[in-house]
Amino acid sequence: MPLLELPSMESKPKQLHLFMFLLLLTNCLSSSAITLESSFPQQALPTKSGYLTVNSTTNSSIFYTFYEAQKPRTTLFETPILIWLQGGPGCSSMLGNFYELGPFRVSFSLRHNVEHLTLERNPGSWNHVFGLLFLDNPIGTGFSIASSPDEIPRNQHDVARHLFTATRKFVALDRLFENRPIYLTGESYAGKYVPAFGYYTLKKNEGLPKSRRLNLAGVAIGNGLTDPETQVGTHALSAYYSGLINEKQREKLEMLQKEAIRLTRSGNWSEATSARSRVLRTLTNMTGLATLYDFRRLKPYEDELVAKFLSNVEIKRALKARESISFDVCSDLVGKALHEDVMKSARYMVEFLVKNTKVLLYQGQCDLRDGVVSTEAWMKKMKWDRIGKFLEAERNVWRVNGELAGYMQKWENLSHVVVVNAGHLVPTDQAVNSQAMIEDWVLEKGLFATGLVKQKPSNIDSRR
Repeated sequence: MPLLELPSMESKPKQLHLFMFLLLLTNCLSSSAITLESSFPQQALPTKSGYLTVNSTTNSSIFYTFYEAQKPRTTLFETPILIWLQGGPGCSSMLGNFYELGPFRVSFSLRHNVEHLTLERNPGSWNHVFGLLFLDNPIGTGFSIASSPDEIPRNQHDVARHLFTATRKFVALDRLFENRPIYLTGESYAGKYVPAFGYYTLKKNEGLPKSRRLNLAGVAIGNGLTDPETQVGTHALSAYYSGLINEKQREKLEMLQKEAIRLTRSGNWSEATSARSRVLRTLTNMTGLATLYDFRRLKPYEDELVAKFLSNVEIKRALKARESISFDVCSDLVGKALHEDVMKSARYMVEFLVKNTKVLLYQGQCDLRDGVVSTEAWMKKMKWDRIGKFLEAERNVWRVNGELAGYMQKWENLSHVVVVNAGHLVPTDQAVNSQAMIEDWVLEKGLFATGLVKQKPSNIDSRR
């Protein structure tokens, strides 16, 4: 399959006008109208988008959208590129694009009993000073194409192999991309994708000439499922000390957790995954919460808005996505393919990465699935000769624009951030603060600057 590219909108004013006309016409005929802003923002369309082939024989391909930096601090040849991977397994990175950290977000309103979906500028977009690449991963997810269900990866090695191939092809699209630093980022099940991709890249780079390597500069994982055996054992205590369950309920939940751990240690991967699901389902029933992804919410995250938005054929066409694909935020087929992978640990890959590049682990304070407690539990087990120093490092108060944003702890290559007033989808809940975090981490500013790690707790402010 040839690589597809969405041309710069500056060079295509006629196509833009045609796009708007067809979009409005389609909406008039639709039972559920999608209304875009009166003048479609050029920045809302990707700089490039289309497909990156990972198997030239079968044409299985990863769909991508790329947004160039809005206000780069250096020449584009030197401007870092962030790659965003969604979790799931099997959830589309278009959720991250249009609901979390892309330049524009989908918002909803109801007028005269008609649904209106509007694109609104995201003040906390991660492509403010960096290039931002969204990959629908693995194949079969979102707009990505799997030639057959059998070709969907069943393990992290194959996931990483596809991602490496796709990213190499993306870098080859434009000489502006050739040597730019690449940072791998993602959340939730990308707590496995990101370290697997990073690990594979560093190992693969060793056998490649410099011109064919990926310039990996760091990895960032938000609210990640990385070491499931350890993490599944934390839910009962976390909920108990949050006042959400009583002692009797805690004991019941701990029994279910122990069963999930036992099955994991015995290598019964399918049953272990199902046992973890029982833990989470029981916790949901005990607490009555609308979602474990954010215990403050009275209703779940509205990710269905993205599905409705991307069901429009004109929007698919504008993004250079295959129009025949029926878009789902999360693919049951991909989830089924990776069912036995869920409880397998990727911690050893993080341990390798932290010895060779910088690593950021961040969590929203209010996430009960893959939150602070579950992450800190496996971090303490890391086989890294600096982990003791990290655990002894001071935890700093982190502020953005003079307001409390969270807490940060750092030692050498490892940084840990807790984002207050945020759940599982940190960029959705704290757009500006998440932008400040990722920019300061990449650029090594503020609390991430070298030399601040040994200071006493401080109220350092990340000025925008």
